[in-house]
Amino acid sequence: MMTDETAMAAVLKLLDLHYESFHDVEPYATATGHPVPTDTRGWSQILVSVLTGVKGLERKKGADLDDGSDVKGANTWEAIDTPRFNGVIKAGTKAASSGNMTSLDAMPHLYLVLWDDTSRGTARCRIWVVRPQTDPVFRAMCAAWYAKRQSGEIVSDNFQLHPPRGQDTNVIRNTCGNLTYPLYFCAERAADGSYSVVTYDAAAPVTGVCSPA
Repeated sequence: MMTDETAMAAVLKLLDLHYESFHDVEPYATATGHPVPTDTRGWSQILVSVLTGVKGLERKKGADLDDGSDVKGANTWEAIDTPRFNGVIKAGTKAASSGNMTSLDAMPHLYLVLWDDTSRGTARCRIWVVRPQTDPVFRAMCAAWYAKRQSGEIVSDNFQLHPPRGQDTNVIRNTCGNLTYPLYFCAERAADGSYSVVTYDAAAPVTGVCSPA
């Protein structure tokens, strides 16, 4: 297990690596008429593991982290479609926990990772954390979505959360509720520099709760 100081140094190095790899290939993608290749899901999962010390499942199927937690990522850089967190809770699969609240009961944490740019001209990465097993406001929103899906009012299997892209807010939107989410981590990178930590709340995964926006 890395110390907090060592982990944070690794996090910042990883953020710079992601930024540089994306922007180094961008001119080639543009020149050849292709999207910039990126794996937001993979980068986000690795980032959360480095920050928390909780590893992934390697090549096994299941949750994103080996404690049962999930990671969702969204990236606005050169995005064609509107970036959002997709498939946040289970629906439309054959799993016994699909379409009901038991999927949340097995998830200690849900990490939401957003890569965007600020109005200040800095690249930014934010991580919000939810405790799905115990957060009453988040669970109420999910229960409302499941109820609307069961009644036919919602026909989609995709529970989406819409992050505050380019905005300095912690409000994340959904059809069944706009909530303020606990901000776990935030770092920004100036155009001529490296990422630096803006916010790090070590208590967020332990005591953080959502609130109505």
